[in-house]
Amino acid sequence: MRLVDRVILSLRDQHDRLVEVVTALDEEVLIGPSAASEWRVCDVVSHLGSGAEISLRPIAAAAGGTTPPQADNQAVWDRWNAMTPAEQVAGFVEHDERLVTTLEALGDAERDTVTVDLGFLPAPVPLVVATGLRFNEVTLHAWDVVAGQSPQATIDPEPAALALDLYAGPLQSVLGWAGQPDQLADTAVIAFAGRGLSIGESVVLDDEAPLAPTATLTASDEAAARLLAGRLGPEHTPDDVQVTGNVTLDDLRRVFPGF
Repeated sequence: MRLVDRVILSLRDQHDRLVEVVTALDEEVLIGPSAASEWRVCDVVSHLGSGAEISLRPIAAAAGGTTPPQADNQAVWDRWNAMTPAEQVAGFVEHDERLVTTLEALGDAERDTVTVDLGFLPAPVPLVVATGLRFNEVTLHAWDVVAGQSPQATIDPEPAALALDLYAGPLQSVLGWAGQPDQLADTAVIAFAGRGLSIGESVVLDDEAPLAPTATLTASDEAAARLLAGRLGPEHTPDDVQVTGNVTLDDLRRVFPGF
C-alpha cells in the first residue's frame, strides 16, 4: 500500500479513537496535565482542532485546483484559545472529521498528483508530505492526551511503524529540523530493527541497516518512534529498551528533545 494511503487510513483510525477518548473526559481531566509539559489536555485538543481547521484550507484548495485563501492563523488560534474546554473538544470533533473526510474523498490519481501550498514552506509539497505532517502531529499529540493520565501509554503498532517510514522518507526534514546532533561529541551510527540512524552534522534515518554501526538500539518501533519525537522520557520508557555502543539512551534523549 502506498504511503499516502496508509497515512489517510491512519488519520481516520486515529480520529475515531481520539474522538472516543476526548468526548468521555470530564472537565477536571481536560484542564489537567497532558504529557506535553506546557499544555493541559484541553490545550492539546485545541491545538489539534485548530490545526485541522488550518490544514483543511490549503488541502481543499489543492484538491479543487484553486489558490488557498489568505490565512490568518493567529486569528484561528486566538478563537480556539478563547473557547471553553468542552467547546474545544466539540470543535476538534467537527473540524478533524471535516479534514479526514476531505482526504478520504480524494481518488488515487489525485493522491498521486495533488500538491499542497502549506504557506510555510518554500514550495508546494506532495500530498503525502502534507498529510504526513498532519499524521505526525495527530499521532504524537494523541499520545500526549492519553499519557498525561497513563504514563505507560503507547502508540499503536501501525502508526508507530508508519511514523518511522515517513521519517526515513518524505518527512526526513522533520528529524533534520527537530534533532540536535551537536549534543553528541562524536558521530554515531545506530542500528535498530533493520534501520539505521546517523547522527553527525545532521540527523538522518535510513530504512536499511547500517554496514558499520557504532551503537545498537534495542526497542520496538513504538518506542523508537517516541524516542525520535522526544517522548521517551524515563517515566515513559519500557523496561526492554536498551542502547549499547558509543552513545547512551540519555544521549539520544538530548539529541531528540521533542516538538
